[in-house]
Parts: sequence; C-alpha cells; structure tokens
Amino acid sequence: MSSHISNERPQPDKVLVDIADYVLNYQIKNDLAWQTAHYCLLDTIGCGLEALTYPACTKLLGPVVKGTIVPNGAKVLGTQFQLDPIQAAFNIGTIVRWLDFNDTWLAAEWGHPSDNLGGILATADWLSRTNIAEGKAPLKMKQVLEAMIMAHEIQGVMALENSFNKVGLDHVLLVKLASTAVVGKLVGLTRDELINAISLAFVDGQSLRTYRHAPNTGSRKSWAAGDATSRAVRLALIAKTGEMGYPSVLTAKTWGFYDVSFKGNEFKFQRAYGSYVMENVLFKISFPAEFHSQTAVEAAMTLHGKLKELGKTTDDIKHISIRTHEAAIRIIDKKGPLNNPADRDHCIQYMVAVPLIHGRLTAADYEDNIASDTRIDILRDKMACVEDVQFTKDYHDPEKRSIANALTVELNDGTVLEEVVVEYPIGHKRRREEGIPELIKKYKINLARVFPEKQQRIISENSLDYDTLANLDVNQFVDLLVI
Repeated sequence: MSSHISNERPQPDKVLVDIADYVLNYQIKNDLAWQTAHYCLLDTIGCGLEALTYPACTKLLGPVVKGTIVPNGAKVLGTQFQLDPIQAAFNIGTIVRWLDFNDTWLAAEWGHPSDNLGGILATADWLSRTNIAEGKAPLKMKQVLEAMIMAHEIQGVMALENSFNKVGLDHVLLVKLASTAVVGKLVGLTRDELINAISLAFVDGQSLRTYRHAPNTGSRKSWAAGDATSRAVRLALIAKTGEMGYPSVLTAKTWGFYDVSFKGNEFKFQRAYGSYVMENVLFKISFPAEFHSQTAVEAAMTLHGKLKELGKTTDDIKHISIRTHEAAIRIIDKKGPLNNPADRDHCIQYMVAVPLIHGRLTAADYEDNIASDTRIDILRDKMACVEDVQFTKDYHDPEKRSIANALTVELNDGTVLEEVVVEYPIGHKRRREEGIPELIKKYKINLARVFPEKQQRIISENSLDYDTLANLDVNQFVDLLVI
C-alpha cells in the first residue's frame, strides 16, 4: 500500500530564505571588505584582459549569432562586443576564468568567487545603459563592489563545510547560486521572486567535474564559470517575469537536491553570511597556477636560485619530496601524460618542474611548445607527494587558512638541500601588505596587453583610487575598458 504524499505546498527551505534575506538586507560596514573588493575588481579585470591574448579563449566570445549588436546592451571588456546581459555574462565570465589566474577560495569546496563578476558587471552595465535610455539614473560602481562582496560571501560560506566535489559536482554550481542571488537583487526582484530564482538554480542539472580530472581534463574548466554566471542572469530574469519557484527544492523527499545530488545530506554552515570571504580571499598574484600549488611554485623558485648558486641544474637532481596538504594530493598530484594546458595547470609536478628549470611560471608555460621539453617529464618522475597532517589541519583552520607546501631536493651526489617551506602564498590575507603592490603591478601589465598608453593612463586614473572608482557610473567605467 503506497503512503500518502501531501500536495500542500511547503514553506521555502531555510537555505533559500537565508541567502535572499542576506542579499536584500545585509549592510556591509567593514572597510577591509570594500577595500579588498576594489583590489579584487582590478585583478579580475586584468585576468580577463590577459586571456584576450589567447585565441583558444577569444574563439568563444561574441554574440550567439555573429554580427548581433544589442541596443543598450552590456559591453565586453577589451573588445567591441555589445551583447544581451546573458551572453555578455558568459563572455566576461569566460575571459576572467580562462587562465586560472583570478582569486581563489579554499575550504571543504574550492572555487573562484570573482567568477561571479561576469553576471554582475554585465547586468549592471546593461541596466545602466537601459536606465539612461529611459531617463533614469545609472548604477554606480559601488553597487558592483557590493554585489561582489555578497557573491563572494554566498559562494565562500557555502563552501566552508560542504564538499560538492566529493559527490562529483563541480564548484561552478556555487557561482550559479551566488550570481543568481546578487543579480536578482540588481534587477529588482522582490523577496519572494528572489527565493524563486535561487530555487531555480538548485533545480537545474549541475555540472559534473569530469572536465577537471584525468583522463578527461579539458578546456571546459576554463569556460564553465562563464556558463554558470550567465545561466544565473537567465534565471534571475525568468524569475522577474513572475515565474514560480520550488520551495522545497533542497529537502523534498526523493526529488530534492539533497536526495538526488548530495547523498541525502543537508548543507552545514560554519558561520552566518557577512563579509568574511572577501576579507580573506586569496589572490593569485605571482603564478597562474591551481591555488593548492602556489606555495610549491614559490618554493621551487627559491630552489631554482639555490641550484644556480651551487652551479647545478635540474639534471643534477635525484629526487624531490613535496610535503603538502590532503586537498593538493586529491586534486593536483598527477602522474602520466598531460594532454593540454588544462591538464598541466592542474598538475603540481608540472608546476614545480617549470620554475625549477626556467626560474618562472607563466600562462604561456602550459602551452605545447614548452611542455614538449623532455626535461619536464623527467623531473616530474622524480617527485613524490606526501601528506603532512598538520598542513591539512592548518588548511581547514578558519584562523589560519594556510596552503602550505614544502620541497626537499636530493642531488645525485647525495647532497640534500635544506627544505624550503612556504605556508602562505603572497596572495594570502597574512601577506596583503606585500601582495597588494604586486597585484597593482599585475593589473597595469594586463592593461598594457590590450590598450594604448593614453587609455591605460585614463583607466588607471579612474580605477586605482577607491573613492573615484566607487562613484563612477557603471557604464562610464565599462566604456573606459573597451576598444
């Protein structure tokens, strides 16, 4: 005999309500959050501009139908495209993520919260141009910064205790979720409409991590976030029409997200939503490398200098021990052939070998012409990763959030070089004073990749000072960054 299933529509799941109420009601008062969001915006834009120098990225850009220009549409940084906000979000989100050089958040789940800028900036720009055409005021860049802080917080707090990768789902699910929430606020959704939009993000089928792992690692990982943030804009606009939501999308027995996609487990939360994630976000400043390897690459650069001092090369190395944390072993400890740049920038052995050989690691070093150097694979075969339990503990400690790696090199003559330990990368909150000048330098280098000198100067004058940037109309700011 079948049991009775009630058809009485339930109240919305608390997770949906908490996100909606945070986005609509929370006031950001921490100056560090606003300052960090400013630097995050600059760095994210710079990452996108550098990606425009890679044809594998630019081939994906532009309108869905070639030649389409949308009146009052959103403009795409560094290009001449003016698109609907959904496709513009895909374009911006894709260039931001392409080189794996934008910010990072590490916890039970990891990801790149600045991926949300695709949906945020495209929507804010489109709304601003539309408002002006209708005789209304455009949005200010401070609203973009606010949306960034909130998107970072939603994605990051969800990631603290909930591992989507362990059930085979990709972290861009959280980009879609966070972007839906903050874009929903930008387009003026009511509380009920916003809860509906957030529920639609969970109802969607979610991306598998197939494209991030051997033997299928591939370039979709570079546009998956663009796809997620653009889908968020679409869902917010659907909710804006009054389209219904699904209040127990998480908790519905058999058919809800928890039962279908999360092994029956409910989400866990370490803290309430505030501005913690933006304040503690990790910047990739020195190296375009998967973040769990950042400190290993820094250690390898130190050892490259040590080898030069001794008159040695990598040919003189017998063995390399990489003392690391559990997440690094799970994600980037990789043996065997590496088939493409996406494979290589997720292999800790490759990312250590290149700086040991060349004294550098750039985005270009993942391309085939560098990877064909036989010394790299020879050196990879001499490496072994070993988990340090304390490194893993400190990685999860909310007061430390370290990403430690330690390298020990043994030479063929029996000499063992002193271990090089790096606990915190230069992009860590604990190294902000050292890191921010380097971040600004990275930003200026990236501006110079795309824009002539006069335009670079005008962009810098309007973006490097927080107050100047925050008070700019969104459309004015974007117009500075197109060609």
